[in-house]
Amino acid sequence: MQRLTISIDDDLAETFDRLVREKGYENRSEAFRDLVRKALGEEELVRGTAKHCVGTLSYVYDHHERQLASRLTGMQHDHHDVTVATMHAHLDHDNCLETVILRGPTAAVTKFAQDVMAQTGVRHGKFHPIPVDSQAAKRPDHVHLHPRS
Repeated sequence: MQRLTISIDDDLAETFDRLVREKGYENRSEAFRDLVRKALGEEELVRGTAKHCVGTLSYVYDHHERQLASRLTGMQHDHHDVTVATMHAHLDHDNCLETVILRGPTAAVTKFAQDVMAQTGVRHGKFHPIPVDSQAAKRPDHVHLHPRS
């Protein structure tokens, strides 16, 4: 581990210390590491250099929309290589909230998320990808995905 020394103005330091307290970090270093990891991960996603990712896709949809629930389930089955699990909640008589856990090649995961959010009747959608490193496991058909340190 390397030690970095940085200088910032007093107002920024006070604001950062408030963030550290509000978020419950034990110290400034851990908060700083999280901010750097987040910025680097987002940059990889923007540049398209993140080869693999995990993520969540959350969306609200009208379950009365013709065949939408069936189409969404079909999409998940058709993309079983990137969909890990789904949680479904009934918000009211008309609307449902689903959250899908995704993993795999970033391009495939992102395309799946965009395709779901573009479905007629999906009213709100949010995709949260997190870049990860992949390593081949002992089995040739199995990959381990590790969060970045």
